[in-house]
Amino acid sequence: MTPTGPLEGVRVLELGTLIAGPFAGRLLGDMGADVIKVEPPGAPDPLRTWGQAELDGQHVFWTVHARNKRAITLDLRRPRGRELFCDLVEKSDIIVENFRPGTLEKWELGYDVLSARNPGIILVRVSGYGQTGPDAHKAGYASVAEAASGLRHLNGFPGGPPPRLALSLGDTLAGMFGAQGAMAALYRRSITGRGQVVDVALTESCLAVQESTIPDYDVGGVVRGPSGTRLEGIAPSNIYRSADGSWVVIAANQDTVFARLCKAMGRPELAIDDRFATHRARGRNQDELDEIIGAWATDRQPGDIIETLSAAGVIAGPINTVAEVVDDPQLRARGMLVEHFDERLGRDVLGPGIVPVLSESPGRVRNAGPARPGQHNDDVYIGLLGKTAAELEELRAEEVL
Repeated sequence: MTPTGPLEGVRVLELGTLIAGPFAGRLLGDMGADVIKVEPPGAPDPLRTWGQAELDGQHVFWTVHARNKRAITLDLRRPRGRELFCDLVEKSDIIVENFRPGTLEKWELGYDVLSARNPGIILVRVSGYGQTGPDAHKAGYASVAEAASGLRHLNGFPGGPPPRLALSLGDTLAGMFGAQGAMAALYRRSITGRGQVVDVALTESCLAVQESTIPDYDVGGVVRGPSGTRLEGIAPSNIYRSADGSWVVIAANQDTVFARLCKAMGRPELAIDDRFATHRARGRNQDELDEIIGAWATDRQPGDIIETLSAAGVIAGPINTVAEVVDDPQLRARGMLVEHFDERLGRDVLGPGIVPVLSESPGRVRNAGPARPGQHNDDVYIGLLGKTAAELEELRAEEVL
């Protein structure tokens, strides 16, 4: 039997909807965990109907975050639903939820109740602002979290409106930190025998990736702002237009790499020019340096630029669209573009591979996710909890399932 990954044997109950919670669940499932997605009867995860592409009315966003999961229906607002959930908690290791803080408590499923049934249970709670503090009660979306954290202010061009990346970055970051926290808590449980709460906020997840913006402001009063296609004071690291009009990224801000770039351009004297000889000097003369590199690149084809610089040990590459990404030989060779059969579509669907790659126990894409809400009710309630078919019919009649 092929191992599913390093988390084989770990069971996760996923209560989240849309992106942040389900992405944490996906990351755990990618590494082999048995992820059971819980959806209310008659109110499936809205992500099932998201995505810019569809086939026969079926949207494909679902295949990205639902992969490697099973799906059950369960109404946690009903007493029998809560009792069934607690039965599942007794047989699980991790719960992931991204409700507004207080929702589980309103349903009488706070951590005190859950841990009484299973002292080792780990509860990952993803919310807009965290479980405590003056804004804890507010709902949160990635767009607002990216803005409130200061992340969105850093995007765009000076003087222009702060645009958004065409992805829900705040949700994804929170999901990553949620999975990281779950793994840390799982390791800690192996020492203490007890679980704990992992509290992840979208705003804090966006704040955590902002490098030195806070100490820069604290020490020097520097308010970092948008810098367009480059990082202010980090040079050269920019995009340059090639002969066919496409853009090439060239990054040579380290002194040794910059010297290689100068030699590759046929301008070795620039490496010892006082304007560019050091990191700080290049930062002060960024505009002038970009003009020099841009003039060199504009007469050359993008492939020639990248080949020449790569051979010289200079980091350079194209700006790919997804149409080019799916044909990238490096990504293909690394297994980062994976086909798996989607039951809803009746065909294989290409999706992203699993990151990171583990040498001894790699994760793998086992399925494209549950095609229908409650698809695995029998597997879970009968196979795992030992319920009978008659009991399930009764629960369906009561709209618990």
